[in-house]
Amino acid sequence: MRILVVEDEPAIAHGLRFNFEQEGYLVDVAGDGPAALNTLDSADPEIDLVVLDLMLPEMSGYEACRILRRSNPDTPVLALTARTLPEDKAQAFDCGVDQYMTKPFALPELLSRVRNLLERRRRSLENSTRVRPTGDLQEFGNVNVDFSRFELVKGNQKSSLTTREQELLRYFLDHDGVVLSRSRLQSDVWRDSTDITTRSIDNFVMRLRRMIEQDPANPQHLTSIRGTGYRFVRNPQQDEPTDQS
Repeated sequence: MRILVVEDEPAIAHGLRFNFEQEGYLVDVAGDGPAALNTLDSADPEIDLVVLDLMLPEMSGYEACRILRRSNPDTPVLALTARTLPEDKAQAFDCGVDQYMTKPFALPELLSRVRNLLERRRRSLENSTRVRPTGDLQEFGNVNVDFSRFELVKGNQKSSLTTREQELLRYFLDHDGVVLSRSRLQSDVWRDSTDITTRSIDNFVMRLRRMIEQDPANPQHLTSIRGTGYRFVRNPQQDEPTDQS
């Protein structure tokens, strides 16, 4: 499989390339955001994983990730950065990264995360070549979700889903009507990742609301349960009382 390393420090970039190639991966290196986007557009075979520094010349890693997500919603992105503040992590997840690691990093942990992301990518590619099962097409209200294409359509508005947004939405759909605590979401969707805070989960929910709700400020499908977490309702009854935010 093929990895794109986006890193402006040559020593780090060369070290990452060496270690990834030792694992048997094809590796491309870009030193800034525009070069990374050009590589993504022209790569053949296509890139399976992006390892992205956030502090880059010319274009920040945040902006590069936002642009990447418009045309590559299902390509895993692992942020590898010296930024350690909670707001840095929140902004990165808002831009669409799948995992977040800080420098300095432990190489075994990095390689483990890369293997997991690439395995998930491999399964996704295999599934996309098969006849889509019914479960990959979901409908509620005026929303249609095609999980095999990472696409959501509400009325005439189409949105691309990141891998994590898709996993979270599928989890809500699979637990229709169930009150889900933030700790349960962190455990089941993020698999107890230490990168995820309750604020990050709330940000993901807010993004899903913007995609699925007619009025995100007054949600009908994805409601808040004060002091606990969230409840998704596929077919909400308008006269049922809810604690919304």
